[in-house]
Amino acid sequence: MKTAILSIGDELLLGEVVDTNSARIAARLADAGIATARKLTVGDDEGAIAGALESLAREHDVIVATGGLGPTDDDVTARAAARATGRRLVLNEEAMARLREFFVRLGREMHPANGRQCLLPAKAELIPNPTGTASGFHLLLDGCLLIFLPGVPAEMAVMLEETVLPLVLARRGGYQCTRTSTLTVFGLSEAEIGSRLSDLDRSRPGFAVAYCVEYPVVQVKLRATGADEGALAALLEDMAALVRERLGGHVVAGDGETIDTTVARLFRETGMTLSLAESCTGGLVAARITAISGSSAYFLLGAVTYANDAKARLLGVSDGLLAEKGAVNAEVAKAMARGARRLAGSDLALAVTGIAGPDGGSPDKPVGTVFIALADRAGCTAKGYHFSGDRDRIRTITAVTAMDWLRRRLLAG
Repeated sequence: MKTAILSIGDELLLGEVVDTNSARIAARLADAGIATARKLTVGDDEGAIAGALESLAREHDVIVATGGLGPTDDDVTARAAARATGRRLVLNEEAMARLREFFVRLGREMHPANGRQCLLPAKAELIPNPTGTASGFHLLLDGCLLIFLPGVPAEMAVMLEETVLPLVLARRGGYQCTRTSTLTVFGLSEAEIGSRLSDLDRSRPGFAVAYCVEYPVVQVKLRATGADEGALAALLEDMAALVRERLGGHVVAGDGETIDTTVARLFRETGMTLSLAESCTGGLVAARITAISGSSAYFLLGAVTYANDAKARLLGVSDGLLAEKGAVNAEVAKAMARGARRLAGSDLALAVTGIAGPDGGSPDKPVGTVFIALADRAGCTAKGYHFSGDRDRIRTITAVTAMDWLRRRLLAG
């Protein structure tokens, strides 16, 4: 089944709005085993939209379009759909009934302009919108299924899950399907990963490997295509095991997980508790920990000790050490970790100190110098790094490296 996504809106072409809709649609279709063959963006122009629909319909089985279903003059998608399919634009009574009911639920009077959203191509099938005013709809063009959804991301997402995915899956029938398995890798470059896996996509028919950099991690996408979904699942399981073997501990998460959720799961499984002391990351590590529901069961305390005085007063880092060595070194990182563990009474304590820039660097300690320390009952270890990039990149990779320290320690037991 060949599927295309059509994004509609001048604001997308001008770069005023980032097109998150097409990414979400493509990802959810891929999750369902349906690959997107093409994405296209056009402006709010009836002729351009109609032309895009006609062109895409000649080469694809399904087109999912978003945008241009609102109540204003520049919302012309329904007219373009009618033009492309040779249908009249008519008042859809079902859409009007739903729209009136929507405003009754809100306790507001419907603006007359909203009625324009009920002018749809004749005999179009509605896609209910439970959270907004614009009904979606679908119809056929020369055997190609055209699906139209509003551009508001929250509305589109609900309609995609509740109506569109079941509709597309039902239409797929006996087509071959594509299944994807994703492994998240940290600590190896894309080039190094590609080198280690270079022969994988030639080892099995219908199998391919793709790479996607989401700094500072790399997503390894394993894709298998065929008619037997059981065989595809088995193939992906085998190939994922081979990837883990070749990349070792650098694989930090599998399907449905991130490094953060992996760490959360490991804390729950081990029953260990955690405290944090952060300087240059300013609480980014704590934010990643607490973003996961249930983290209060194992995360006891986080201290952002940015100033030297805070490191001394809260964590017990000696004034003499800070005066002699400065705040960015292995000894201070260890003292911070020990202090956090003592303060919280946690099983583990992780500390981060560094120079994120753009100021504060020196020849001995350039911008990007970072030290991470981890304390437990057995003692405390620390390591220094030199990360490159701007302030945001340095802080981000430092936080992810800290999460990887926790992951590896929890796996060690």
